[in-house]
Amino acid sequence: MSDDPPRATPPTHDDAQPAAARPWAEAIEGLRQRRALALEQGGAEGIARQHARGRLSVRERIEALVDDGSFREHGRIAGGATLDDDGGLEDFTPANYVVGIGRIGGRRVVVGGEDFTLKGGSPNAAGLRKSVYAEHLALTYRMPLVRLLEGGGGSVGSGDEDPKKPRTVGEPVWAEPRFAVIAEALGAVPVVSAALGPVAGFPAGRLVASHFSVMARDTAQVMIGGPALVKRALGREVSKEALGGAAVHARSGVVDNLADDELDALAQCRRFLSYLPSHVDERAPRLATSDPSERMDEALADIVPRDRRIPFDIVAIIEHVVDHGSFFRISRDYGPGLVVGLARLAGQPVGITANDCRHNAGAMTAACAQKMRRMIELCETFHLPLVNFVDEPGFMIGPEAEAAATIRYGMAAVAAAAQATVPWASIRVRKSFGVAAAAHYGPQAYVLDWPSAESGALPLEGGVAVAFGRQIAAAEDPEAMRRELEERFERARSPFRPAESFAVHDLIDPRETRPLLCEWIEASQARLDRLLGPTRFPLRP
Repeated sequence: MSDDPPRATPPTHDDAQPAAARPWAEAIEGLRQRRALALEQGGAEGIARQHARGRLSVRERIEALVDDGSFREHGRIAGGATLDDDGGLEDFTPANYVVGIGRIGGRRVVVGGEDFTLKGGSPNAAGLRKSVYAEHLALTYRMPLVRLLEGGGGSVGSGDEDPKKPRTVGEPVWAEPRFAVIAEALGAVPVVSAALGPVAGFPAGRLVASHFSVMARDTAQVMIGGPALVKRALGREVSKEALGGAAVHARSGVVDNLADDELDALAQCRRFLSYLPSHVDERAPRLATSDPSERMDEALADIVPRDRRIPFDIVAIIEHVVDHGSFFRISRDYGPGLVVGLARLAGQPVGITANDCRHNAGAMTAACAQKMRRMIELCETFHLPLVNFVDEPGFMIGPEAEAAATIRYGMAAVAAAAQATVPWASIRVRKSFGVAAAAHYGPQAYVLDWPSAESGALPLEGGVAVAFGRQIAAAEDPEAMRRELEERFERARSPFRPAESFAVHDLIDPRETRPLLCEWIEASQARLDRLLGPTRFPLRP
């Protein structure tokens, strides 16, 4: 039985009843009229224009996002009314931001979004107040926040335009910084944002100030300033799509995921939230699973080629190990050398990171380092165990890597790993070299080696080139000499030595990975209980 308050149905009145018996009839009728007009948004024509652009209205989006009939709006008649000479309602313009509480999968969430059918989503006075209220509402009731974004920032036509008329401008000097509540929300409750149309200015800032952001591929653009502003300031003609379309931001890192359409974007928001608690003082929801913890997939025994020059599919390894169908990949095209996402092991939500040797051999680029840091911070914020599949050859090298400040971002990821408190498991699938490898091992990490694992200061190829550079250069056939040296050192390597030295917890048959990780999850439950509450370093945009 739902514990939502029942929807209020205005009682019917007997028109024959004397007016004195209904002293508030006029006010109640005014309320009814305002509620009805607010639901009309920008009117039938405005909604039709929205549909013609291939986009839903904000109320249709909310209905598609939350459980049927669960949304309860706050500020249903916020807006501006024009009254006639008798005090009756002549016209009403609703706030162009809708906010309230609904349910997703039975769990309460705060939902807010711009109404693009009114002023193109650029906030009117009541709309701005309601948009600012969204984070406060989520923090007050300790609920996840979903933002459905489509609109621009402030309007130069807002406020009183008469310079001779006295007016109050700006915030008082004692006011809390305007954006403090956004930062506070990131450290307290899950925040998810979807770009579903043009998003510019402050809404674009809100989009990236999220734990997860998604963008509708064909209908959304994300911009600091739109084409008109770019033309005015820079003298350049550019379309919204070229400025901030999906092709731009899939690789820029501004958004985490692309969606086929609005409904797919909303589905991704729901799925992301399913792995997280409602707030940092609560455990992430552990679900029953029919996937046996003892499952050992035969494909894992041969999935890594003997020849290290032949790449393999790290995503297939992840999917063989985690609960069937539970891997939710995030940020596929930004920093593709590192795969990140969320999954479940024995029903427990976990963060996943994995080097992808099909891109720069899995080396840590600046983008990969930022992805790594963000995933660590997400897991720290919401106390999710973190599982690493390690195939790290080291920091990316070369002029482009230096220009991108790879070492700075890389060390930020290493520092985040060194300060982590969540349970951490590292499966060394192949390479683990150099300083960059330190980003894959948190304190007290549970480390398991596959027989294909290699570790050290440098990969074999790089180490031979550095240590024997003069000898190779002086050889009659330098390439043959290099291969001979590499093969000699390769024969001397043994996968058993780290385990025999207890430098790792165990050397395992790759097929044993899932059973051992599921046992580790069970052993980590008490530790997760002790971590509840705010973390020392929550996620930042």
